[in-house]
Amino acid sequence: MFLIHGKKRVIEKDIERWLLILNRKHTTIVGLVYLLGFYPEFRNLFYKRIGPIGHLLGIFCPKMSTLYIVTEDIGPGLFIQHGFATIISAKSIGENCWVNQQVTIGYGIGGSCPVIGDNVDIKAGAKIFGGIKIGSNSIIGANSVVSKDVPSDCTVAGVPASIIRLNGVKVKQALI
Repeated sequence: MFLIHGKKRVIEKDIERWLLILNRKHTTIVGLVYLLGFYPEFRNLFYKRIGPIGHLLGIFCPKMSTLYIVTEDIGPGLFIQHGFATIISAKSIGENCWVNQQVTIGYGIGGSCPVIGDNVDIKAGAKIFGGIKIGSNSIIGANSVVSKDVPSDCTVAGVPASIIRLNGVKVKQALI
């Protein structure tokens, strides 16, 4: 089924990234079986990617019940570490993003939700909401609250979040 699915390449990249991060060396098929067997976070992502058939597979190999992935446009390589109490409801998510536990990505006033670029790390407990853009190669610090655009190549932290590193240089700068 996976081998003929329209999202085969995206799923293969997910498998490659998860195995790399977990320091496992398996072929794609063995890696898929391993990840489905031992990582419920991966199951949630995989079932989201394959669509309605995922609901059927979930009967035999259940999803993580506290991880909600609502986003339809998810780039390859999304890694979800400890997905407990996590809600992912972005307009889109780029390639090779990393989401930790207790993260909420969602709607703000007016009903719009964030666009997340490539290679974004979202640390534990972060809250990102509203029609904002998170630039590529950015890090959202643990427990940060982000309601304004985040430029590329920076680290933000705090409540409300502010820029603490920009292009590798320490700064203290408000988000605009």
